[in-house]
Amino acid sequence: MAVPKKKTSKGKRNQRHATWKGKAAIAAEKALSIGKSVLTGRAQGFVYPMNETSEEDSD
Repeated sequence: MAVPKKKTSKGKRNQRHATWKGKAAIAAEKALSIGKSVLTGRAQGFVYPMNETSEEDSD
């Protein structure tokens, strides 16, 4: 099993953590934006499946 040779500094640890949190914030913002555009019907370049089961049930 791999073991680190030296202790990682607090600054390096905090930098890694900030990058990880920043990526999550960007992904959440993008998902919210795509969701809003889908709901308003202005989605371009984004393919999502239409609910085909409700069409079959209404027949």
